[in-house]
Amino acid sequence: MQPVCQPSNFSDQSALRSAPSPIGDGFVVLENLLLNFQRCDRRAFLDVYGDRTRQDPASDYLKKLHQDSLSHQRAVMSAHSVVIPTYPHRNWEAGAAATASLMEQGADRIANGVLRSVQPDGTVLVSRPKLLIKEPGRSDWGDWQYYSADIKLGKRAKSDYQVIAAYQAFVLADVQGTWPETSVLILRNQNVYEVNLFEQVPKMLDILQDCLEMLNQQAEPQVFIARNRCDLCHWFSHCYDQAKQEVHLSLLPGVTANRYSHLQTLNLTTVEALAETAPRSLEDLPGFGRHVSQKIVRQAQATLRQQAILTESGEQRLQRLWTHFEEKADAGKNAGEDGDRLRLMLDTLLPSTPIELYFDIEAAPERELIYLHGVLAIDRQTNTQQFHSLLADHPDDEQRIWDEFLDLVLNQYPTAPIFHFCPYELQTVKKLADYYGTPWELIEPLADRFVDIHERVVDFVTLPIESYALKAIARWVGFDWRDEGANGAQSIFWYDQWIETSDRAFLDTILRYNEDDCRATWRVKDWLVTFLQTHAQSLSLPPS
Repeated sequence: MQPVCQPSNFSDQSALRSAPSPIGDGFVVLENLLLNFQRCDRRAFLDVYGDRTRQDPASDYLKKLHQDSLSHQRAVMSAHSVVIPTYPHRNWEAGAAATASLMEQGADRIANGVLRSVQPDGTVLVSRPKLLIKEPGRSDWGDWQYYSADIKLGKRAKSDYQVIAAYQAFVLADVQGTWPETSVLILRNQNVYEVNLFEQVPKMLDILQDCLEMLNQQAEPQVFIARNRCDLCHWFSHCYDQAKQEVHLSLLPGVTANRYSHLQTLNLTTVEALAETAPRSLEDLPGFGRHVSQKIVRQAQATLRQQAILTESGEQRLQRLWTHFEEKADAGKNAGEDGDRLRLMLDTLLPSTPIELYFDIEAAPERELIYLHGVLAIDRQTNTQQFHSLLADHPDDEQRIWDEFLDLVLNQYPTAPIFHFCPYELQTVKKLADYYGTPWELIEPLADRFVDIHERVVDFVTLPIESYALKAIARWVGFDWRDEGANGAQSIFWYDQWIETSDRAFLDTILRYNEDDCRATWRVKDWLVTFLQTHAQSLSLPPS
C-alpha cells in the first residue's frame, strides 16, 4: 500500500472545526449517525432527538439484509484468525480500553473493536471498524500500526461508505498516534477497495462538522420524502404522516430535493401555487427544462383536481396519429369510418388482441437467481384466464423454468403481445437468453412482442398519485393485492424462508403476489385503453 499524504488540513485532530457552542461534554458521535446524516439529515436528527416509540418496526426484508450482512462479515472474518475485545454492551469507554490493550499487545487482527477520541470541545468520536489489521510502521505501541477495514454487503464502494472509512482512519490516527496508510472496504465476494484518504478525510470533516452543527442547533430538518432513500427507514411513517399533513411537494413525482430547493427560491412550496404556475417560468431553473417543467406543473394540476390528465406529449401524439389515419383514408389507402380509424390508432399505441399475456418476474439479486416467471394469459374471445407459474423450487432450476417460459411464449402463445411493467422483464429475458445460449433469431421477434405498460402510462397520462410504481397506479384505478404488505422485497424474504424451511406456504404467498402483479398490469392496461379511447374520440367529433 502506498502511504497517504498527510497535508496540514488533516494531519492532526485540530482539523475538526470547533463548534461555536458544543452540544455538551461527552456527546457521542457513532458511525451510524454520520452514515445516516449523509443520506438524510432528518434521520440523523430523529435518531438523536426523536421519540423512539414512533419508529417503524423492522420489515422482514430489512431483517434479512441485516442477517445477510452478518453472514458476510462472519465469512470474511473466518478467513483469518481474529481476536475480539470483551466489554459491556455499548460501554464505549470500556470497549476502547479493551481494544487499545489488544493493539498494544500487537494482535494481528482485531474484530469488532472500539476506537474512541475525545475532541477539544468534549465531543466523543466513537468508531467501530469491523477489523483492525496490523502492519509494519511506527505508532505509540512500537514498530507496528493498524489500519481499519469495514465489511459491506454491497458490490460498490459507495461514497458514503468511503466517508465512514475516512472517519475510522481519523479516529484511529488519534488512538495510535499516527495516520494509517489507508482504510479499506471489503465488499461482496470479498473484493477489497482501498479508500483514498487524501480525498475523503477533508470531505468527512466537513460532513462531520455540519452534522454536529445541526444537532447543536436542535432545529428539526424539514421533512422530504424520497422513496429511494426513505422506504427502509425506521422513521418513514412518522415523516410520511407529516408530509401528508402538510401536502408537501416532495409527494409529487418529479419533485426531487434539488428541484424543490429551486422551487423554494420562487416561493412555490404548495401544490396550489405550483398548479397555477406557467411551466415556461420554470424552464431556466437547473434540472428543469421544458419537459420537466411541463410534467411537474401537470402533476400538481392532476393532484389538485384529483383526476387523470393527458400529458402534453400524449395530446400531440394522438393528434399526429389521428391526422395520419385521416390522410390515409383520404388517399384511399384505408377507407373506413372514424371508428375503424380510432381502433387502428389505439392498436398502434397499445395493442388489444384476442389473447394477451401479462408477465412478471421474481428474482433474488443476492443469489443472482431468477426464481419465478409469472404469465397471466387472458383470452378475450372465450372470456377465460389462466395463470402460468413457472417456479424454481430450487435455485438450480433456473434454466428449467427459462426453457418452460420459452415453450410457453413461443409455442403455446406464439403471437400474443406480452405486457409487463417497467423494462426489467425484457432486460432479464435478454440476459437469460445470452446466459443460456438461446439463439438470437428466437429472442429478437419475441422481444418485439413486449409492451411496457409503465412506459405507456408516463407517456400519456398524469395521475394524482405519489409514485408511478405499479402499486400506486393499480390502486388508483381500483385494484389491490390480496396479501397486505406484499412487495418485491418481501418476496425475496419469502423465497429465502422457503429455501431454509421447505414450508410451502412461503411459495404459495409468492405465487399469489406474483399473480396479483400480473393482474394489476392487466387492470392498468385496460384502464389506459379506455382513457386513451375517450380522449381519441374527441378528435373525431366536430367542433362544438
